[in-house]
Amino acid sequence: MIQHHIEACAQVPGMQEILLIGFYQPDEPLTQFLEAAQQEFNLPVRYLQEFAPLGTGGGLYHFRDQILAGSPEAFFVLNADVCSDFPLSAMLEAHRRQRHPFLLLGTTANRTQSLNYGCIVENPQTHEVLHYVEKPSTFISDIINCGIYLFSPEALKPLRDVFQRNQQDGQLEDSPGLWPGAGTIRLEQDVFSALAGQGQIYVHLTDGIWSQIKSAGSALYASRLYLSRYQDTHPERLAKHTPGGPWIR
Repeated sequence: MIQHHIEACAQVPGMQEILLIGFYQPDEPLTQFLEAAQQEFNLPVRYLQEFAPLGTGGGLYHFRDQILAGSPEAFFVLNADVCSDFPLSAMLEAHRRQRHPFLLLGTTANRTQSLNYGCIVENPQTHEVLHYVEKPSTFISDIINCGIYLFSPEALKPLRDVFQRNQQDGQLEDSPGLWPGAGTIRLEQDVFSALAGQGQIYVHLTDGIWSQIKSAGSALYASRLYLSRYQDTHPERLAKHTPGGPWIR
């Protein structure tokens, strides 16, 4: 799954490094995969293991020093469980035209599907995110969050504020079992919902391929999307009619 993410990142001009952040214990297959990716794409690719599951934003704040090493202009954040054609260069161009702390990739869904995702209400002229609700109970918008972002370095400041607030709440909480921990930060609820409408979050809409990968069935659908895209981007990777070779129907 993340091979596609790494390949997309490696194609962005000026990319310095790719960091994989997760709670999973690294093993030999992962180590071999990272070494092969570094050789193939000629970029440093490293895995950073969280000390505990820290949510969609906690790992970013925990490893902020490594993310900001080398003083990057901006950094992409990609959820691992999504399939996409990853229009990262287009997002970077949009960011350079109008710089803001947070740029979200969005796409459209029908009214029923939208309830399963983070929903975005945008200003259609400026593309500012005016309202954000994660998996709403009623219809909010047909624009949904793709889980693909471009953040400026200053985007880490709101994460720091959430971390400090969590610390204070934990010290006051009488029932520790209900407190998720200071390091746990949910980008969607703790940051996007809180900052929407304050001129900090914008959305870049795409009509390209996109899907979540939450099950074996959805992985098959994602494979179909990637293979169909290969007809234009990587035809050399597809089977051809050759004597004794795979037969294409």
